[in-house]
Amino acid sequence: MIEYSDKMDKKTANIIIDRLKSHYGTPTTALNYNNEFELLVSVILSAQCTDERVNKITPALFERFGTAEKMAKADIEEIKKLIFSCGFYNNKALSLKSASEELITRFNGVVPSTREELMSLRGVGRKTANVIRGNIYKEPSIVVDTHVKRISQKLGFTNEEDPVKIEYDLMDILPKDHWIRYNIQIITHGRTICVARRPKCEQCFLNGLCKEGKISTSVKGGKSSRL
Repeated sequence: MIEYSDKMDKKTANIIIDRLKSHYGTPTTALNYNNEFELLVSVILSAQCTDERVNKITPALFERFGTAEKMAKADIEEIKKLIFSCGFYNNKALSLKSASEELITRFNGVVPSTREELMSLRGVGRKTANVIRGNIYKEPSIVVDTHVKRISQKLGFTNEEDPVKIEYDLMDILPKDHWIRYNIQIITHGRTICVARRPKCEQCFLNGLCKEGKISTSVKGGKSSRL
C-alpha cells in the first residue's frame, strides 16, 4: 500500500502524470468550436449539460448567431428555442446575450484573455475563464470541475473541498505544461473508468495510486491483491 501524507510526494505524482499521458495522450476539449467566441458560448452552455448535448445544439446556434455582434442583437426567445434541450435555457440565453453585448461594448467584440475580464462577463465563472485561457490563449490554467475535484482527492493530490484551494494544490503538484490537459484527461477518466457511482477499479491503470481503489497495487513491483 502507498502511504499518503497531506501533500502528495512528487515521485508518486509523476507516476500518475506519466500514466495519464500514456493512456490518454494530450487530448483537447470535447467541445466543438472554430474560434474563441464559439468556445465561450459552448462552455457557458455546458454547465449542468454534457459536451455531447452541447455539440448537438451549437451547429444551428452558430449558423444563426455565430458572432458576438449577431448574438448581442438576437431575439432572446429565439436563443431560448435553439438551446432549449441543454437545460437551464432561460438563464443561459440571458448569459449568452448579455456576455455578447459586453464583448461588443467593452472589448471590441474580442473575447478577453485575462481571468478577471472573462469573469466580468455574465455566465462566466472561474472554471469557464480557465477553459478559455487554457485552450484559446494557451495560458497555463487548471480547471476544477466535479470530476477533477473527486478524482484528485482520491489520488491524494488535495484534501480541500473549495475549488479554488484545489486549483492551487494542483498548481503546486502538476507541471505547468500539464495543467490544462490534466482536466481533460481526468474528465475522460471519470466518465469511462472512475465513474462516480460505479468505479471500475479492476480496469484502472491508476489502481494502487488511489486512496479508494478496490485493488492495491505496488508502485514498484506491480503486484495486485484484493483489499
